Amino acid sequence: MTLRLGFIGIVTGDMAASLAFYRALGVPIAPGQDDAPHVDATLDDGVTLAWDTIETIRGFDPSFVPASGGHRIALAFDKGTPAEVDSAFAALVAAGYPAHVEPWDAHWGQRYATLLDPDGNSVDLYAELDAN
Repeated sequence: MTLRLGFIGIVTGDMAASLAFYRALGVPIAPGQDDAPHVDATLDDGVTLAWDTIETIRGFDPSFVPASGGHRIALAFDKGTPAEVDSAFAALVAAGYPAHVEPWDAHWGQRYATLLDPDGNSVDLYAELDAN
């Protein structure tokens, strides 16, 4: 059997705020879902991002408590070019989203930057550095 990632679930305390962030990042989320208890959006590579409200999770796991003290998982999005990393980072910060790590040239050969989504999840932007 082949192991294939099907979806990544994000638990959010504010569905509208979380969807606004990911829309600004470029995730194709259909409009009219800001009050939904569950939302799915499929990325170009076929992986689905899914959002559930805390109340939705507690509907089947009454003892659920959101993580605190830092992120437990990071999402990393390939922006294609170093310039796109810088541009997307600047646009998201200008839109009011918190920068966590300013864009920098990582020793492993990528332009890298980190923001935090409205629930404090780490969202990385990266691209391979030019070979020139």
